[in-house]
Amino acid sequence: MSTRRADALSRPLVFTNGVFDVLHRGHVTYLAAARALGSALFVGLNSDASVRMLGKGPDRPLNRAEDRATVLAALESVSAIGVFEDATPLALLARVRPDIYVKGGDYTIDRLPEAEMMRQWGGSTIILPFVEGFSTTDLLRRARTHP
Repeated sequence: MSTRRADALSRPLVFTNGVFDVLHRGHVTYLAAARALGSALFVGLNSDASVRMLGKGPDRPLNRAEDRATVLAALESVSAIGVFEDATPLALLARVRPDIYVKGGDYTIDRLPEAEMMRQWGGSTIILPFVEGFSTTDLLRRARTHP
């Protein structure tokens, strides 16, 4: 994703990030809620190497970044996607400079270095409620125990 393309997105621009390995209802609900906070939603997507850095398991990601990006791009709520290689999206966040940074309720603002970065240019960070009962880890656990 070029910075020029991000500059063309409507403001206020919302940014979120994640692995989005097996897209499920929790993801879709979360992305729609994030998008509703602004005029456009930019999704930072962990690269395959970045997912492995997060220690989600030796078989993760199940889907390659290119495939995950293709599925995300089909969602009405997603305006643009950028893949990042690091464990955090800080470099991509600095390039995009959104107005609002959003994470799910399994995070807290005080544990997000992205929140401090957002404050540097007057942006805000919002934690959305966690959608209970929907997680990729739980889906994979159920699939592995119920062949």
